[in-house]
Amino acid sequence: MSVLPEPRYPNVTELVSCAQALASHRPGLCSFRQVGVSRAGRPLHLLSMGHAERAVLVVAGAHANEPTGGSTLLALAERVLHERQLRADTSWHFLLCADPDGASLHETPAPRTLLDYHLGFFRPAGAEQPEWSPSVLSPDRLPPETRALTKVIDELRPYLQATLHGTDLGGSWVQLTKDVPGLAEPFAKSAAELHIPVERGASDAAGWPASGPGVHVMPEPGTNAPYPSIPDDVRHSTWYHAHRYGGLTAVVEVPMWASDLVDDPAPHPAPDAAMRHLARRLLRDSLQVEGVLTDALPRLPVPDGPLLRAAKWALELVPGLADDWAGRPPADTTMAYVGSVDAFGRRLPLRAAAMLLRVLQQTDDRAAPHLQHLVASWSEAFAERFRARWVPLEHQVEHQSRTVVAAAHHARERAE
Repeated sequence: MSVLPEPRYPNVTELVSCAQALASHRPGLCSFRQVGVSRAGRPLHLLSMGHAERAVLVVAGAHANEPTGGSTLLALAERVLHERQLRADTSWHFLLCADPDGASLHETPAPRTLLDYHLGFFRPAGAEQPEWSPSVLSPDRLPPETRALTKVIDELRPYLQATLHGTDLGGSWVQLTKDVPGLAEPFAKSAAELHIPVERGASDAAGWPASGPGVHVMPEPGTNAPYPSIPDDVRHSTWYHAHRYGGLTAVVEVPMWASDLVDDPAPHPAPDAAMRHLARRLLRDSLQVEGVLTDALPRLPVPDGPLLRAAKWALELVPGLADDWAGRPPADTTMAYVGSVDAFGRRLPLRAAAMLLRVLQQTDDRAAPHLQHLVASWSEAFAERFRARWVPLEHQVEHQSRTVVAAAHHARERAE
C-alpha cells in the first residue's frame, strides 16, 4: 500500500488564521468577514480580494472528507494577492469552509494510508451536506450552511463559482453546470505535468456529455438519469444557484491517491457482466455492515448521532444502486468507467463501516474489533486493486489551483 511522505492539511482554525493574516496584510484590497453560522453555531467566513463587480467565488470544505480544498483555497488566495492580472477587473471571494461542523468530525489531517484515512472518516448524510441539501429538502428545511452559501451567491452574483472537491482514490475530473470551451486543454496539460490521472469515466458523471477527457457537463433538465435510484438531483444543488445571475459552477476534483485504472479509455471486454459482478459485491459487503449495525444498535446509548446517521444513509443507497448497475445497460463501456464504478462500489460500504466503527469504539462495543478488521482489510484491498500511489499534496493543490484559474479565464471569455 502506498505511504505518504508527510502531508499536512490545515484545519478550519488554521484556515481562518491564515486568511485573517492575508486580509490584514493588504487591508485596502482584502476583507475578511463572517457570512453565517453552522447548525452547531460555528462561524462561516469569507475572504475577499478586490472590489470589481465581476466576481469569482471559490468554495472549500463542502465535504468534510475532502481536505485538499482548504490547502488549495489558501494557495489560490496567495496567488491572487501576488498576481495583479488575476484581479485586474475581477474580484475573488473565498468561502473558507462550507461545513465546519462536518470538518470537526473528519479526523485525518495527515493520513499515511487509506486505512488511516478511513479510521477518522466522516461524510454527512445527503440532507446535511450544504451543497446537496436543496436537492433533497424543501426550501424551508435547508440547513443554515446552505442558506449562508446561497446568500453569498446572491450578493456576489459570480460569473464563476469554483467548488473544491476531491476523491480518496482515483483521478481528477471537472463537473460543469455549463460548458466552458477551452478548459479541457489546460486541465489535461496540468494533470499530465503533475502525473495525476484523468478520471475519464467518473461514475459521478455517468452518462453526461464531455467537452474533453475528464471534463463533464451536467445534462439538461429532462435527461434520463443513469442511476434513477439516487434520490437527489444535481440540478437542484447550490451549484445551479449561480445560473440565476448568468454564472456557472465548476466542481474541481483531485485525488489523494491516484490510480491509472480510471484513465483507460479502452473498451471493457464485458461491461455488462462486470457491472452485475460489482452490484453483487456491493450488496454482499453492505450486508456485512448492516449485520453489525443491527446487532449493535440496541446497545448504543445515542442511536442517532451524525456518524450513525451518515452510515445508515450510505447503506440505504445500496439496494437501489445495485439494481441500477445490474438491471440497466452501462452508461459507459470503457475500462475507465467500470474502474470508477468498481471504486465507488468499494467506497460506499467501506465508508459506512468506518463511520459505524467510530461509533462502536466510543462505547467499547464488543463488535468493534470485528468491524475494525473489516475496515482494515477493505482499505488494503482497495489500495492494492487500484495500485494506489500517493499524489504529493503540493501536486494536488497545484493542479486544483491551475484548473480554477483556467476555468475563471475561459468562463470569462464565454460570458463576454
